[in-house]
Amino acid sequence: MSNPGKKDPYEDLYMLPHPDSRTHPRMDPIARAAQFSPFAALTGYEDRIAESAQEYLEKKESEIRYVPFTEGDDI
Repeated sequence: MSNPGKKDPYEDLYMLPHPDSRTHPRMDPIARAAQFSPFAALTGYEDRIAESAQEYLEKKESEIRYVPFTEGDDI
């Protein structure tokens, strides 16, 4: 939000270079991404979901009745 007529107290800091630490080198981008990536809080959860989905599909496929199409049938 801007305040007309008021000076930004941090305006002089915006164009300064980013400080680099002498004691802590920058983290590798891959390592940094891994630090913030999601983790598996529930081990085996994804496998159980996939297993349940497969069981559901197999059940639904067994419920489907196959009716062969013969020439002359109305669609």
